[in-house]
This record gives sequence, structure tokens and C-alpha cells, in this order.
Amino acid sequence: MCEFLRRLFKKKRAIEEQNPMKKYLIVGLGNIGEKYENTRHNIGFKVLDYFANKEQLTFETQKLGDITTYKLKGRTFILLKPNTYMNLSGKAVLYWLTKEKIQLENLLIITDDLNLPFGSIRLKTKGSDGGHNGLKDIQDKLNTTKYNRFRFGISDFYSKGRQVDYVLGEWTDEETEKLKERLEKSKELIKSFALSGVNNTMNAFNGK
Repeated sequence: MCEFLRRLFKKKRAIEEQNPMKKYLIVGLGNIGEKYENTRHNIGFKVLDYFANKEQLTFETQKLGDITTYKLKGRTFILLKPNTYMNLSGKAVLYWLTKEKIQLENLLIITDDLNLPFGSIRLKTKGSDGGHNGLKDIQDKLNTTKYNRFRFGISDFYSKGRQVDYVLGEWTDEETEKLKERLEKSKELIKSFALSGVNNTMNAFNGK
């Protein structure tokens, strides 16, 4: 009987190794606090809040952020909203990557991008921080620029010297209306990232 159990366990372990439950860390960047909730800089939080609402998920405050988990077709999505403030986002990202033993290629960072037209979405596998303090800290903590980032365009429609006011400003009524469709598209991108892979997702969503 013991030999039978050993063989059964060995077979079970082999199956699990062939078909591991794949984990993905999906991080939305933003600043905590009510005054930042509807600002352009918080689009990362907004995307994850939309995802959670549509999938009936509830965030719980844990170490260095708010966390919720979603499972789909053998994949586990760990959604993280760091509570470290934007400029220290890397600390939370590194902690949860390590704690959950998630491979770097299964990390996706969602961030705003001034260099893209409003609502444009672009998935990239590497790149510079582009002057974004959240990405800069993630790069410093991970010690690499090779991580997936989902850039959501907020445009650069601001006058000289008013960049900070613009990114920390709230969406206009027109932008808010258009966001509905863009947030749905963002949710689809996140699912595709895990289910279809980063390259297929880039082909399907970039510039759409």
C-alpha cells in the first residue's frame, strides 16, 4: 500500500509540474487618499478597481497595499494597489513578487503616460521610466528595466510648467465618459496578458 501511495503521489506531482497554476502580479500605480482618487495619475488604481467591480472582487488591505485575487482558466491574477504612494511603488512590487514566488515575466505594471493620446493603450516588455517616478522606483528595486508595463495615455494637454497640476488633476467630464469603454478594453488586455501571452496581447491591443 505504501508503494502504491508513493507512486500515486509521484504521478500527482508530475502532473502538477507539467500543468502548474500560473501566477500573475498585476499592479496598478496610484496614490492613496480620497483627493487622488479621480486624478489622471491614478489610472492604475482605476483600472484595477474597474476590473474588481466587474468580476465582483473585494480588495483587502495587506502589507504594502490592497490585494485581491482572481482565477481564470488555470491562472491566478493577484491584483495589487500599492499603498506606499507612487514614488515608492517598487517596495510593494518587490515584496509581493517575492512572497508569491512570481516570475518577473508574469509581472504587469499599469501606469499613466503623458506621451500617449488620451485613452491610448500600449503594452511594452521593457523600456525607460520616461520620467515617471513610480516606474523609476520599480526599476531601482527590481534592478532591471525589463518588466512588462501597460501604459495608459492621458495626453499632454497642459501649459508650460503645469505638468504636475495636470497629472494630479481630475478627469474632465468628456474624458470620464470616454473612460468607460477604455476601462473595459483595459480589463480585456489584463486577461489576455495571462491567457494569451505578452506578444499576442501587444499585437491585439497596442494602438487599439
